[in-house]
Amino acid sequence: MAFLRSIVTAKTTAIAASFAVSCISSSSQFERPSKNLKFDSISSSNPILQLSLAKHLQKTTPPSALHMDAPSSNHQTSSENGVVLPELLTEFMVDMSCQGCVNAVKSKLQTVEGVKNVDVDLDNQVVRILGSSPVKTMTEALEQTGRKARLIGQGVPDDFLISAAVAEFKGPDIFGVVRLAQVNMELTRIEANFSGLSPGKHAWSINEFGDLTRGAASTGKLYSPPLGDLGTLEVDEKGEAFYTGPKEKLRVADLIGRAIAVYATEDKSDPGLKAAVIARSAGVGENYKKLCTCDGTTIWEATSNL
Repeated sequence: MAFLRSIVTAKTTAIAASFAVSCISSSSQFERPSKNLKFDSISSSNPILQLSLAKHLQKTTPPSALHMDAPSSNHQTSSENGVVLPELLTEFMVDMSCQGCVNAVKSKLQTVEGVKNVDVDLDNQVVRILGSSPVKTMTEALEQTGRKARLIGQGVPDDFLISAAVAEFKGPDIFGVVRLAQVNMELTRIEANFSGLSPGKHAWSINEFGDLTRGAASTGKLYSPPLGDLGTLEVDEKGEAFYTGPKEKLRVADLIGRAIAVYATEDKSDPGLKAAVIARSAGVGENYKKLCTCDGTTIWEATSNL
């Protein structure tokens, strides 16, 4: 028995060593993870090796997983107004009851610019989309089929501890949703929808703190200048604005608990009109529930216009 244990131990050590060498040899491609990352089952002092080994040993398949190739971190597809957007996996809960519903949903989504692949799980009423199309565009396409749809997850599966975040502006005058999704360690994709703003240009930014006691004025300074500068929003005559684009060097995990602020003009030195806290959002395969926990209504009945 001792002999067998020695063989198993030797083989395990050899496999771990081989994997460690491959991780270390490629570690120069990534920056050091946060010091707060802990993996109790791994004793290595190298945080990059910890992250790689943890994903290798603990990788799991989400419930009712849909088979689809993960997006390449280097592949990008052109989107609206010439903006180049990276591909993501996006999941919707869609009200479907038969194969005819599945065919209608697939046919419609395949006509949307930027959509590369569509897979449907009828049993769980989940539609999974690979591509660069904005969430707003995909939602509108789904609703044009006469079915209710609700975004339930977005990101790159199994690649990041926190891959998606959201900030919600809930009025009473300004409403909006800002979604942030990690594409790779050096790139985040941002999508935003706003209503209730005055026509014209409005500055917006990621600020240091999620303190909303005095609205945008208590969210502190610009986060990690110039990284937190999101530029300007172009608001139309209806008071609506839509933005989608990539942001280099921005990491979603570093933004949780901070705030996104919107300003009255292009000048960020004013106190700001409105702010919302950035909170973790569901990634791909993390939110297959059909009912809202608050009152038991089906998830698509809880959707907002944004």
